[in-house]
Amino acid sequence: MMENVFLEFSLLLGISALVGFLGLQLRQPLIVSFIAVGIIVGPSVLDIVNSGDKLDLLAHIGIAILLFVVGLKLDIHIIKNMGLVALATGMGQVVFTSVFGFFISLALGFDIIPSVYIAVALTFSSTIIIVKLLSDKRELDTLHGKIAIGFLIVQDIAVILAMIVLAAMGGQNGSDLTLGTQILEIVGKGIAMLIGVAILMKYVVPPLLQWIAKSPEMLILFAIAWAVLGASVGKWLGFSQEVGAFLAGITIASTPFRDMVAARLVGLRDFLLLFFFINLGASLELGLLGGQIVPALIFSLFILVGNPLIVMVIMGYMGYRKRTSLLAGFTVAQISEFSLIFVALGYTLGHLSHEEVGLVTLVGLITISASTYMILYSHRIYDILSPYLNLFERTIPYREIALGDTPDALHPDTIIFGLGRFGMLIANGLHKKGKNVVGIDFNPDLIHPSTTYPFHVQYGDIENPDFISHLNFEHIKWIVCTVRDLNLSLLIIKTLKEAGYGGKVAVSCHCEGEYEDLQRYGADEILIPYRDAANEAVDKLTQG
Repeated sequence: MMENVFLEFSLLLGISALVGFLGLQLRQPLIVSFIAVGIIVGPSVLDIVNSGDKLDLLAHIGIAILLFVVGLKLDIHIIKNMGLVALATGMGQVVFTSVFGFFISLALGFDIIPSVYIAVALTFSSTIIIVKLLSDKRELDTLHGKIAIGFLIVQDIAVILAMIVLAAMGGQNGSDLTLGTQILEIVGKGIAMLIGVAILMKYVVPPLLQWIAKSPEMLILFAIAWAVLGASVGKWLGFSQEVGAFLAGITIASTPFRDMVAARLVGLRDFLLLFFFINLGASLELGLLGGQIVPALIFSLFILVGNPLIVMVIMGYMGYRKRTSLLAGFTVAQISEFSLIFVALGYTLGHLSHEEVGLVTLVGLITISASTYMILYSHRIYDILSPYLNLFERTIPYREIALGDTPDALHPDTIIFGLGRFGMLIANGLHKKGKNVVGIDFNPDLIHPSTTYPFHVQYGDIENPDFISHLNFEHIKWIVCTVRDLNLSLLIIKTLKEAGYGGKVAVSCHCEGEYEDLQRYGADEILIPYRDAANEAVDKLTQG
């Protein structure tokens, strides 16, 4: 028996690695690949899953760790820093999608309870996928990236609240209590749980972790045990395992150990979630999915178009530029892994059928796949749609203007785009040599009033051709781009030429292989940081 189980899991992992590799070549999130693996190994194709109970156990542990890690990363400061826009876009999108999704579901012939589930499931976007894609594109610190993370956290809070209510009400099935009494009991238990979490956060967890953290291995073992224990307590109190695991993560979120714990658990989380999505895919019946293709396409189109539109409307009204609004809006053009967990919980409680779970899963596959490409190629899409998006921008986009994105009045002779370590060193060096320097970066935190620099620093998006073309070049002798991205450097050189800039341009690149392309395109100076630093070090050593 043990040999058969081991062989079965070996096959599962091997097929997952193969399909995952193919998915990566197509630039698809692993979630899509893992669900595809489940369908392949399930009864509809190969039918090699016989250890469903063991797969289910690993899936539940994976979900617990997923929610635990979300709790660890629940940074309320992000919402506070982004102010009203995170709450407005987050709640606005949730309300818009759930209300219209409900009526679309009713129009497609679904009953009221399934329609509520489907509508709520459609409101959640994948924090994990968005963070991964924005990180890969180095856009987490951009204005639209910070706004997106802010309203994704708002969504995470909303889904946790929905799961609390759902699990608690589901746990009361068969009870003789009135609805009012059930609600009071839910509220009482919720308050008790929050009080317990607050006590643990303040008096128990910090000193305990301080002692355990002497051994990094023990710290990770404790974190896993704490996540699973929290999940069990949540289940025992009549809520769900997911809610308990989430609250367990919150108890560690305010400690200095949260980042290390989260980083160490990511690999384990992704590995165990593999079994959740395989289990989900294996439970799907392709015959049932065939009948859901038309509703799935309708819901997918609604998510892919409707969600970005409502975000653009809200952000445009609040004074953001159409480009910022569109790039932020693309991040909600898919449903989340939480949506699949949510409908799976509904199926467990007997509220949904296989067909409805399959419908939401199919919508997930379509929207996650399509939105991945939308985010990866967001800047190209914006260039195409830009002339038609003026409706979503105020005549004066005052919130971005307030960030100070016009350096003309300062009459600089040097503008530096990108204030990472390399850019900051160049700016400081030029300032010391008497140059009038303006540093421009897309990270709004760099221009916080509490932060001071010897030179002027302000917000600006160098990937927006409109921003560059509206600069006053009268006094500028050098424009320096320290962002090492070949396509971006080529875009800047091209935009500057078209805008009539007559000064010199310096750009950075990763390697010698890009040197000729940049030189041919018209760069006056090409900076390769590691090479330049090495040459300087060699000069110092040989002179000595």
